[in-house]
Amino acid sequence: MSELFGALGFLVPLAVVFVLFASGVRIVSEYQNGVVFRLGRYVGLKRAGFRWLIPFIERMVIIDLRTVARDVPPQDVITKDNVSVKVNAVVYFRVIQADKAVLQVEDYLYATSQIAQTTLRAILGQVELDELLSERERINQELQQVLDARTGPWGVKVSNVEVKHIDLPLEMQRAIARQAEAERERRAKIIAAEGEHQAAEKLSLAADVLSRNPATLQLRYLQTLVEITGGGNHTILPIPLELLRAFGAVPVRPFRPEEPREDEPEDGEDASPGLS
Repeated sequence: MSELFGALGFLVPLAVVFVLFASGVRIVSEYQNGVVFRLGRYVGLKRAGFRWLIPFIERMVIIDLRTVARDVPPQDVITKDNVSVKVNAVVYFRVIQADKAVLQVEDYLYATSQIAQTTLRAILGQVELDELLSERERINQELQQVLDARTGPWGVKVSNVEVKHIDLPLEMQRAIARQAEAERERRAKIIAAEGEHQAAEKLSLAADVLSRNPATLQLRYLQTLVEITGGGNHTILPIPLELLRAFGAVPVRPFRPEEPREDEPEDGEDASPGLS
């Protein structure tokens, strides 16, 4: 009996020591940092691996160092040109200094989300609607810089901010659609006018070439008749070009200096018969 009590007297303190030792064991993952407090005072950081704390004296707060994505709830924003829109975004951030994330702010996740909402309303209220729709990349960069500067004292690094969706009023959507339609019509008219101008220049050059030789004009006339009759049953009454010239419908080929006149004397004849 005395041997049993002796064994228990040895095992009980050993069990108490083992329980105290096990209660102080902490495992810190590779993507975590542990902020250690001893009797309420900050004493340092614990990196990844097996860590042991003094039971009932030391306490450790685990901080995740991975990138966190948080949705910014839809915010009612009035742009610089007095257009009311509803905008939501997403913020990507991570903790780079675990001690500041614990010592400088109560809940860095909640604080970062709230400051992202206020910054989103403040920045978008300084731009016009056209800039908000067309310069999304610049606005995202400006939001990231402002948020990063405000969360820096908390040990939080904002890596990216993306404006996800812009909800426009129905009247504004109709106005934008009308504007886009008018812009496309303007471009179509400009392209058609440029095409007419180029076609007129080419036709003018073609007319100059055809007017140099009557046979070329006659062949073009016959080719046009063939093209007209090729599309179906048509009755064509060809009219000679000489008849059209007689009525003045086709201009006569202009006089060129290299062609001799009928009243000019031929080679070998005296240009002044009155002189001997």
